[in-house]
Amino acid sequence: MPTTTSEELKHEICQLLREYEQSRSETIRNELVKLNFGLVRKEAHYWMNQCRENYDDLLQVGSLGLIRAIEKFQLSKGNAFSSFAIPYIRGEIQHYLRDKGVTVRIPRRYLALQEQSVRVTRCFQEKHNRQPTDTELAAALAISVEQWQEIKLAWVNRAPLSLDVPVLDGEEGTTCLGELVPDPRYRSFQLAQEDRIRLQQALFQLEKCTREVLEGVFLQDLTQKQVAELLGISVVTVSRRVKKGLGLLKNLMGVTED
Repeated sequence: MPTTTSEELKHEICQLLREYEQSRSETIRNELVKLNFGLVRKEAHYWMNQCRENYDDLLQVGSLGLIRAIEKFQLSKGNAFSSFAIPYIRGEIQHYLRDKGVTVRIPRRYLALQEQSVRVTRCFQEKHNRQPTDTELAAALAISVEQWQEIKLAWVNRAPLSLDVPVLDGEEGTTCLGELVPDPRYRSFQLAQEDRIRLQQALFQLEKCTREVLEGVFLQDLTQKQVAELLGISVVTVSRRVKKGLGLLKNLMGVTED
């Protein structure tokens, strides 16, 4: 019995995606889910090891993300479907875990290395006036690039980022953390993983007082008044630090004004 090569499978998926764009056939969509189900299995396996949730439940939730990706994918954009779909699958699983209040475990060694990476990054920036690459950072931490990327993935998923919360921003009206992300397709829990990592890393480069304000507003969904009471500062100070912090994050994220 002849086997299907990777290239043949990609070609078949591409053809089906083209047909689905035109017909929106449920039969074609189900066939695409079947052909790409390996992406769901991979994500479900990863998260099962992180939180010990039921594997079948994670598969079911991840499948919803895959269906969303199929429905939103556009061949004209030139993206590889697998790269496009993974953030949707991952985001759906993350959303499910957070709704259930599941805590993702982070090994102590990962926590120590993450804290060390913040110090290393700051020193590197002062010396070279730029952010270190993953390779440079991993070398400074004496670990492999793969280990560093795994640490980043675990760290960035430890808590939700409330990206869509509107925040009063002085004279400029309202803004939200999600506006710092260049691709609006991945807002909220569907945010592309690399953008989530960049955003989380940028947060940790801010001075403590500014970071605490942004974390209170965006990560903990507190009002500016609640953050002020929690930190023992005025609401005006909170508002100023939000504006300052968002400005600094824009620079760190490389976001340009239109």
